[in-house]
Amino acid sequence: MDNPPPFAIETRKLNLWYGTFQALFDVDLQVKRGIITSLIGPSGCGKSTLLRSVNRINERLGYVRTTGSIEVLGHDIYDPAAELVQVRKQIGMVFQRPNPLPLSIRQNVLFGYRTHLSRGERLSRSRSDEIVEDALKQVLLWDTVKHRLNGRATALSLEQQQKLCIARLLPVKPAVLLMDEPCSALDPQATEAVEELLWELRGRYTILIVTHNMAQARRASEECVFMLMGRVIEHGETGPMFVTPKSQQTTDYIEGRYG
Repeated sequence: MDNPPPFAIETRKLNLWYGTFQALFDVDLQVKRGIITSLIGPSGCGKSTLLRSVNRINERLGYVRTTGSIEVLGHDIYDPAAELVQVRKQIGMVFQRPNPLPLSIRQNVLFGYRTHLSRGERLSRSRSDEIVEDALKQVLLWDTVKHRLNGRATALSLEQQQKLCIARLLPVKPAVLLMDEPCSALDPQATEAVEELLWELRGRYTILIVTHNMAQARRASEECVFMLMGRVIEHGETGPMFVTPKSQQTTDYIEGRYG
């Protein structure tokens, strides 16, 4: 059996343009499997653009053009033969604000799984119960909501909604979770709860998280990538990067001189 690639995500000479504006410049990045990696940098530096390139969300915009390559688990996701449905199955995305569907908690968890069923395939009640319980346990919500699975997901607190949005991704067994400022709409207590959840999930999933909150990057990631004006400036272990950054530009950002 072939050994799995050491990197969950690998970009090579990745460039991206929005129309005539170039947002990413020759991005070479290797994200290790099974750890939490944070993307930091000032607003407009390309963090979210890079994140959204990894599951091909950017291409929904007709004026976006990319060159270079992105491999996820050793497969080039921009290869013409790559199936977008399979790419998105491998790569889950969590956004800044929780976006639960206006359905029950149970239906939210099962939604993605049902969309990937083969034509004519039916989901038994026992199997759906198993899927819902497993996903909600993974995101530390089961004990809170197990008695109201048929209640509306939108009635949950923001913290619980964000956890539910993560739970919705898990039944299709993604390898990578992309998170774009997942705590920006949450209060400090809820932020702490989501950060604890990320530590619970690491190892089972590779997590790439965009954050403007440098304290969060220090607390909630094992490696950190600093971006500036569409380029990767520095990438390394989070602790050493914040204590002894190699680049003066990283030092200036960490010390609050810009951004």
